[in-house]
Amino acid sequence: MVRAAVCGTEGRQFESVPVYQKMKKEKKLKPPKELPSGFEDRQQKELLIRDFVISNIKEVMINYGFQYLETPSFEYTESIGKFLPDKDRPGEGVFSFKDENRWLSLRYDLTAPLARYVAKNFNEIPKPFKRYQLGTVWRNEKPGPGRYREFLQFDADYVGTKNLQADAELCILISEILERCGLNKDDYTVKISSRKFTDKLFEKLKIKSKEQISIILRALDKIDRLGWNEAQKLLSIGRKDKSGDYTKGANLNKNQIKIIEEALKSKSPDSEDILEIIKIFKDYDFKNYKFDPSVIRGLEYYTGPIFEVNLNFDVKNLKGQKIQFGSIGGGGRYDNLVSNFGNLDSPATGISIGLDRLVFALMQKKDFKIKATQPVVICVFDQNKTKQYVDILKKLRSSNISSEIYPGEGKLKKQMEYANKIESPCVIFYGDDEEKKSEVKLRNLKTGEESSVKIDNLIDEIKKLI
Repeated sequence: MVRAAVCGTEGRQFESVPVYQKMKKEKKLKPPKELPSGFEDRQQKELLIRDFVISNIKEVMINYGFQYLETPSFEYTESIGKFLPDKDRPGEGVFSFKDENRWLSLRYDLTAPLARYVAKNFNEIPKPFKRYQLGTVWRNEKPGPGRYREFLQFDADYVGTKNLQADAELCILISEILERCGLNKDDYTVKISSRKFTDKLFEKLKIKSKEQISIILRALDKIDRLGWNEAQKLLSIGRKDKSGDYTKGANLNKNQIKIIEEALKSKSPDSEDILEIIKIFKDYDFKNYKFDPSVIRGLEYYTGPIFEVNLNFDVKNLKGQKIQFGSIGGGGRYDNLVSNFGNLDSPATGISIGLDRLVFALMQKKDFKIKATQPVVICVFDQNKTKQYVDILKKLRSSNISSEIYPGEGKLKKQMEYANKIESPCVIFYGDDEEKKSEVKLRNLKTGEESSVKIDNLIDEIKKLI
């Protein structure tokens, strides 16, 4: 076996290493092309539809008198609190790191950062404070169909009021947004309930442990996605999912689980807050709601009315299989969250939509006629004519026509392949003959038709094609 030489000069000694091992060490490992589970690359069509949804959200929020706010992606871990969506997973549901002896976490929702913002600016902001926000959130939890570890969320909140008009109006504005985005009233339902319902239930079950209550709430919140049979396992000894991951249960006995099951079948609300909201709905002539005591919302900070937005049509995964999609959003009243930051009395209520989940569903329900603008391509025949190409380019862009000089390298065949690949509406040919006649050749890439066009008439002719 060949070994590397051992050198003892200057008092240093190097280990003898087999040559083949050294070569193996020096070989660079290529990074993976795959994404971590729960993260997605988002392409133009989806992003344009998302932009369309966002534009409708902003119009509605302006009409309803909300202020636009942005908070940072990272917060001190203690600032976002212990109200995490999936505590049984490593990292307690968030992505965190330690910096200068303090833990920082990527926000898992937009509500906890809002509470921190309100506490910090309590004396400056109006009361009530109506804010809306669009921002990315991150959750270190198990992904599923339309459920991501990184997603864009929309929130609207009233802070500083106990008036249930605020809770009712949140349900109404969400409905207006969905209908502006192309859904009909039959396509969705706003389900409402109240944490007062579960408070009474826990009293009946004689359960006082905060940890046990938290496990029960998270289990009940998963009924819509997992079904009652699987949720029962989370209420009792625990559940192992298809991947083998185990989630511990609430350790309720069969009689306690039966009491919960019967309570969830209630059809008529008996709490004053829900009855008041229903009365306000009538004043607005809003009918697209349903009282449903099985609406729980897994986060612990809710204190009163809670709501959830569910779709009434089938959603399929990328394999074309129908899936249990669950809600696209929800929210509720959280009167004590701001007070965590100090002696601040600031009752609040809010609602949110997972925009990526909504877009995932909308793309299956509606054929969006959103046209992606692709550039007109000016083909390059002669590198010495750059000035003339630029003059044509400026003319097009000054008329708001998306356009470019072919940005790559290669002859005409390669340039045409590029133009077709990006679905350009047309290409422009400009050579010596065209220069002499002050015209260009314009080829329609949809029909293949080609025509000679005077440069002075070029704008009008292109606008006929785009």
